[in-house]
Amino acid sequence: MRATTRTIVTAALCAAALMFAAAPAQAGYADVGQRETVCATNLSVRTAPLGAWLGTLYQGQTFLVREVHGSWVYGFAYGYINTNGWVQNGWFYPLPCSGP
Repeated sequence: MRATTRTIVTAALCAAALMFAAAPAQAGYADVGQRETVCATNLSVRTAPLGAWLGTLYQGQTFLVREVHGSWVYGFAYGYINTNGWVQNGWFYPLPCSGP
């Protein structure tokens, strides 16, 4: 039983390390310091990467990028939500709007 728990904890730590691995200031479509336009039909804004849902950004609304951490972006979500949060990277213009 202890070996199974240790394996699960190790796997979780490895996943967390990969999620927050160092990323360049420009990753995917998000540019740090830029107010990006959402390309996706809808984009969930979360409290943390894979965290609780705060609200939704819709295509054409904007997001001010403050940090990029791998496949997640932290910043300010304009539109109906108007709050800081995390979104999945790769869902911003330029065209074509195909996402990750």
